[in-house]
Amino acid sequence: MNRKIKILAPLLFLFATLSLSAQEKQDWEKIKSLKVAFITEKLNLTSKEAQSFWPIYNQHQAEKEGFYREDRFEIGSEIKKLDALSDAQAEELLVRMQRLEGEKYKAEKSYIEKVSKTISAKKTILLMRSEEDFKRQLLKQYKQGKGNR
Repeated sequence: MNRKIKILAPLLFLFATLSLSAQEKQDWEKIKSLKVAFITEKLNLTSKEAQSFWPIYNQHQAEKEGFYREDRFEIGSEIKKLDALSDAQAEELLVRMQRLEGEKYKAEKSYIEKVSKTISAKKTILLMRSEEDFKRQLLKQYKQGKGNR
């Protein structure tokens, strides 16, 4: 009996972890598709605009996800052990953080330049505002959902 528990417990834990991970991925995919629908509705793109806009947008989103992963996981893990870092290591971490911020700025600037050549300046500004509106709406729904638990 004890042996069965020792074998089944890790398997159950693994299964639960994998199903949570799959659910989390589904949730993110659903949010992404809702965001695309929201932006599509707000921008009212022509088919020609949409054809050239979405590849640029999707590439930028992938780039932002890479920045997020580096910031959150690589730099974030170093920040968690800040007390254990020497001054030289902290300096190096600070340089990495500044480099990442510079890369984010360059990527955002390049993205806006590309997008504004594809759609009008007004629609580019509307895009930026729509992304913020979507975040606010998502956060509002999240907060309302948490209150119902």
